[in-house]
Amino acid sequence: MISSSKIKSVDFYRKIPRDLTEASLSGAGLSIIAALAMMFLFGMELSNYLAVSTSTSIIVDNSSDGDFLRIDFNMSFPALSCEFASVDVSDVLGTNRLNITKTIRKFSIDPHLRPTGAEYHSGSVSDLINHGDEVDDETVEGSVPLNGVTFDTISHNYQILVVNFYAPWCYWSNRLKPSWEKAAKIIKEKYDPEMDGRILMAKVDCTVEIDLCRRHHIQGYPSIRIFRKGSDVREDHGHHEHESYYGHRDTQSLVKTMEELIAPIPLESQKLALEDKSNTTKRPAPKTGGCRIEGYVRVKKVPGNLIISARSASHSFDSSQMNMSHVINHLSFGKTISPRVLTDVKRLIPYLGRSHDRLNGRSFINHRDLDANVTIEHYLQVVKTEVVTKRSYREHTLIEEYEYTAHSSLAQSIYIPVAKFHFELSPMQVLITENSKSFSHFITNVCAIIGGVFTVAGILDSILHNTIRLMKKVELGKNF
Repeated sequence: MISSSKIKSVDFYRKIPRDLTEASLSGAGLSIIAALAMMFLFGMELSNYLAVSTSTSIIVDNSSDGDFLRIDFNMSFPALSCEFASVDVSDVLGTNRLNITKTIRKFSIDPHLRPTGAEYHSGSVSDLINHGDEVDDETVEGSVPLNGVTFDTISHNYQILVVNFYAPWCYWSNRLKPSWEKAAKIIKEKYDPEMDGRILMAKVDCTVEIDLCRRHHIQGYPSIRIFRKGSDVREDHGHHEHESYYGHRDTQSLVKTMEELIAPIPLESQKLALEDKSNTTKRPAPKTGGCRIEGYVRVKKVPGNLIISARSASHSFDSSQMNMSHVINHLSFGKTISPRVLTDVKRLIPYLGRSHDRLNGRSFINHRDLDANVTIEHYLQVVKTEVVTKRSYREHTLIEEYEYTAHSSLAQSIYIPVAKFHFELSPMQVLITENSKSFSHFITNVCAIIGGVFTVAGILDSILHNTIRLMKKVELGKNF
């Protein structure tokens, strides 16, 4: 059996009897300084242990979100009517999707970007509109020409006023003209405006009556508007509510539509019957000339374009009058980052979150200083950033986002102006790895701090104590 004396022989920390030790003021001062140094260095080590340490690398994109990328946007166009606003997508692989509506919502706005009503619904109208085979006969003038002065007077005299806003240079206006004039003559003969007073078909030349057409937010030609008199007069604005007609344009269809409009109205009655909501050839006309477009589209991960433009299969547009000024309320790529996720990783903000919404809140306004036909283009270079952390020797993805740089320009074109967003996705991605620090490494450093400070303080105390003793011997004149 091992005796206690042999066990004591391996004691690393042998004790000196208290009677053989001596306390000094210098030792006390160094002890206090050493204790403060230990506390300070311990705090620095603890702060370093709790701080986020990251490493950044560039790797080939290994996205887990497949071959498609989602683009979320919310944009306001103060001079583009929701009636013709179209969202198109194209790419270098030949994809060409026009007038996307399934994931898009439109809201009419005024020139100051304020909403003017509920969501605008485009309705289900056939793109193939029948036109009559009538030949343009100059002797047939059935519709009444209107101007800015006579428009208001006539609109208050008839229960139904149907107006063709046209432009003489427009191909579709010229195709409509023979059928329109013939239908107007038939309606005039059948429902005498002087005796009946229920309906009148008229026309407005928008190249002459520019202010009148602008007041009714006419952006495409021809635009057929149906104005109703009576209970539809709004007290707050003082004008008639009206609808847009999107049906067929042959004489027979026009006459049939006019008779359907007259049918619910008794002769000499001042009360207007409710409109048949099932008729998809008519829908409310936009009250203002602006539109806010929001929603998302999914595109392939190849260079492509997101285009906002005025589009119609049966209307013409005056490119010199088109203004594609817009305000980008929101534009982002990939999955939308929720505020909660951003809060969870706010410690990583210095490394990300600076460029995923670079265009948000920016305005691109064409004040027509560069003349007409101005297309506003944005060139976006998109790079994916992924942040991962190592927990229990396993990697865990904290967040994935797409950041982009943007360069914008205004360019004149011979075509109808558009707002174009050209995007290119980088084949590489930025990988930010959050490196967790070992607790054992933290404990080792703390022990090194305590031991190192204690040892250094002991050495200094020994040097100081021996120096003081030497000085005292010299003063006493002792030789040694």
